[in-house]
Amino acid sequence: MRARHQVLLQTVLPLSVCALALSQAGRRPVPAREHMMTLNVTAIRADGSNAPVNSKEISLYDDGVEQTIQSFNPDPTPAHIVLLVDNSKSLRTDVPKLAQVAREFIYEIFEGDQLLIVGYDENAEIVTDWTDNPKQVEAPLNMLRKRGEPHLFDAISAVIDEALRPMSGGSRKRAIVLIGDGLDRGSKIKFKTVLAELQTEDIAAYALQIPDRTGGALRRDQPKPAQVVKQLAEATGGRVLSLDDPRTAARSICDELRKARYLLTYSPTSFSSFDARRLLVAGNAGLNLRYKAAQPPK
Repeated sequence: MRARHQVLLQTVLPLSVCALALSQAGRRPVPAREHMMTLNVTAIRADGSNAPVNSKEISLYDDGVEQTIQSFNPDPTPAHIVLLVDNSKSLRTDVPKLAQVAREFIYEIFEGDQLLIVGYDENAEIVTDWTDNPKQVEAPLNMLRKRGEPHLFDAISAVIDEALRPMSGGSRKRAIVLIGDGLDRGSKIKFKTVLAELQTEDIAAYALQIPDRTGGALRRDQPKPAQVVKQLAEATGGRVLSLDDPRTAARSICDELRKARYLLTYSPTSFSSFDARRLLVAGNAGLNLRYKAAQPPK
């Protein structure tokens, strides 16, 4: 599996002086009927109650402007989950441990969910294609091995491009679960680029975090591994869990995707043509909400 890079060159002829001015400002009004946004939101009541959350309990701000929420409904549809497993040589864990994590997920997914397992070092390779069958997962896990350097950002981009983006029309519930420490050595794609790809596709990134093999050493041109893991999760509506108890972590992620995911729809009053728009979903007391932090420009 490898990432594909395409550059699209477009020449736009302004229709009027007014349109040009608005374009230069980077913001233009959009009629509600012409631009609908759908946002994945994880909503959990702090008291553990299973009572559904409704739109009256939340508020949405797009680039600081409060928006009218048109709908906010539970999304019980199946999930497509990619386990992205770092099998590079210097990772601070062993292959049997990595394989055990994958086994836990295949037994925790719900009916209709599909699991894809991808291992990466310099290249990202499919270990097990989309499946919900434990028997189809067991034998291929022997493909996991420890060698080479971790090209994490290239691997995430390849998974988005070749496995998850093609499903965008039929499945909004897509997630990547990183099993690794967040170290990248040698990717062609930069961290900011791959983070924007995740946000554009509204793909949640979770992580079962392995101890940082660099010991927190400073990195000149990109975040430390622990910061990569944290930013991937926080900026996409996912979260970071411990690798110490993979069964509990797998159950927690699968339960959350099936039971606590909502679809929020609204029509932005305006949007930026050039800059990422900050998103904020505020809730009543006792609500824990997670969602992507920004909408990159398209």
